[in-house]
Amino acid sequence: MAEGCLFCEIVSGARDTHVVLDAPEAVAFLDARPLFKGHTLLVPRVHFETLVDLPGELLGPFFGHAQRLAAAMESVLGAAGSFVAMNNRISQSVPHLHVHVVPRNRKDGLRGFFWPRQKYESDAEAAAYAERLSGALKG
Repeated sequence: MAEGCLFCEIVSGARDTHVVLDAPEAVAFLDARPLFKGHTLLVPRVHFETLVDLPGELLGPFFGHAQRLAAAMESVLGAAGSFVAMNNRISQSVPHLHVHVVPRNRKDGLRGFFWPRQKYESDAEAAAYAERLSGALKG
């Protein structure tokens, strides 16, 4: 755990969030400022700053979780597809490796790199999205 790292605090349970996946090597949770509802962040449980820092033996398991999250966007949220992205240092708001998995639909308003953020109507709505996605990953 890196001192002062927001995502390390989430992984350790010191900070509340809506967890979607809790696996031995990774944790996924809803983005607090989602592009679209269901926007999930996948982070390695161990603190690595960038993709370059992630050990080779974790690549398969880590991106396997990203693949499952992308499938859940379609099967559970009814999205037509997904946007899967990662920044390394530049535009990386939290210096802890994380993959964005975002539900997408045609004409959803997301254009290029202009990404308007949305909000959940309530904590209960966010919890319901997390539960739906989590349920799809358990099956």
